[in-house]
Amino acid sequence: MLRPLAGLTIVEFEGIGPGPLAGRMLAEHGAAVTAIVRPHKATIGNPDPVADDPLRRGKRIVALDLKRAAAVEQALALVEGADALIEGGRPGVMERLGLGPADCAKRNPRLVYGRMTGWGQQGPLAQAAGHDLNYVALTGMLSLTERPGAPPIVPPTVLGDAGGALGLAFGIVSGVLSARTTGKGCVVDAAILDMVAALSGIALWARATGMLDGGRPSIFHDSPFYDAYLCADGRYVTIGALEPQFYALFLDKLGLADVDPKTQYDMRTWPALKARFRTLFAARPSEAWRALLEGTDVCFAPVLTIAEAAAHPHNAARGLFREGEGGRLEAAAAPRFQPLPQA
Repeated sequence: MLRPLAGLTIVEFEGIGPGPLAGRMLAEHGAAVTAIVRPHKATIGNPDPVADDPLRRGKRIVALDLKRAAAVEQALALVEGADALIEGGRPGVMERLGLGPADCAKRNPRLVYGRMTGWGQQGPLAQAAGHDLNYVALTGMLSLTERPGAPPIVPPTVLGDAGGALGLAFGIVSGVLSARTTGKGCVVDAAILDMVAALSGIALWARATGMLDGGRPSIFHDSPFYDAYLCADGRYVTIGALEPQFYALFLDKLGLADVDPKTQYDMRTWPALKARFRTLFAARPSEAWRALLEGTDVCFAPVLTIAEAAAHPHNAARGLFREGEGGRLEAAAAPRFQPLPQA
């Protein structure tokens, strides 16, 4: 696989979660990432500083006590030769260390200074603590997972933290491209809050068309053809037959010849039909539904554990997961790059 970021040099001031994840994403695609870590975190429990932390994979580790002037000077020397920097402290921390954007720009005016925070560099919440769930909630996106009588939930760390990491990686590459053209660096303000909102473009479009948050039944929450259904073995399967041709095939697979596929979006029929689907799915184990529906155009997938997902034939064929140090399960780098075919 091509490593399109080969030649890109990054200095990462190691924080928690999204910043190191962004650094690993860049390293997986060829960037040379040097992670500056606190001395006591470099060898905790293991003489190999990478083995204990999968987010350090592919990085060079340098332990520096940034409370010491000599260590700050060492860090600035690394920054001087870098294309970009990643930091994940609360607003003002790097400035107090003498490593803020202005300090670094004196040594490297072409530097792309990547800042990873939860709430952003400015605003009333900028100095407050927060986590993935909080950022997703404040954008309004968590409300889209609400069901009557059940609390809203999203997969922990996937949408907020990982979305923020992806946004920072995108921002750094964009900034480096600009710097190579203009000769001038920039500051990348990659707030998780901002990224979750930016990723909500399709959801906002759905809202604008009345499919979400509009006081009427939603295709994503109330329709019978977009839902997770409990099976006889206690496992769930998912159906997402939004398009008419997929819905018609779904009805055919279920043997429901008495249901007219042309009435798919007649919301008056949804409650009774959803109850009927629930009864049908509950009558057979998930494996039976997988045998009938998986791989067809009904838009079907079983709800798997992570271990099951790693062993699924499709994911195995793509090498989606791999075994890392100590048998730790890791996801493969994405997206994937191959050479463009030549004539």
